[in-house]
Amino acid sequence: MSKYIAILRGINVGSGRKVPMTDLKKLCESLGLQNVQTYIQSGNVVFELGRPEAILMLEMRLQQAFSETFGFDIPVIVRTDEELAESIAQNPFLKEENLDIERLHLTVLKELPKPELLEKIKGYQYLPDRYEIIGCNVFIFCAAGYGTSKLVNSFFESKLKVPATTRNWKTVLKLHEMVLQ
Repeated sequence: MSKYIAILRGINVGSGRKVPMTDLKKLCESLGLQNVQTYIQSGNVVFELGRPEAILMLEMRLQQAFSETFGFDIPVIVRTDEELAESIAQNPFLKEENLDIERLHLTVLKELPKPELLEKIKGYQYLPDRYEIIGCNVFIFCAAGYGTSKLVNSFFESKLKVPATTRNWKTVLKLHEMVLQ
């Protein structure tokens, strides 16, 4: 069985976009996803499929079913368990000594940005916060916390012109733990 992680953006963070995780789990199961588990209220779903499915098709299927069921559109980004493990291994900030993982975040990009946009974003620095883009991942270190940083999801979406969603590092590690079970 293939294992996947679906990361939904923009649910349960403001009024009008409330989605109970039990309802999200039922929706996923109705689409044939197996061993569905959700994690916290921000739209993290771990599941299995008996046969591999193209990620883009899976994302579109989840997005459409979500919109039809809950009445609003949200981006859905799906990664395989191998892709998530690779993302964790690639985090450049983990090499630093005495690093507080409470300050780490991962912004997952739906697709690779255009090379010219990747080059242009290098001109934006907001020290002491730092970021590094590797493939479809933006690794972020927020010195004073994510809530005070300019390196938030909307910044990367506007500069890179791709849908994205952000999770703190503890959530990333928990999702990885869930797919390993």
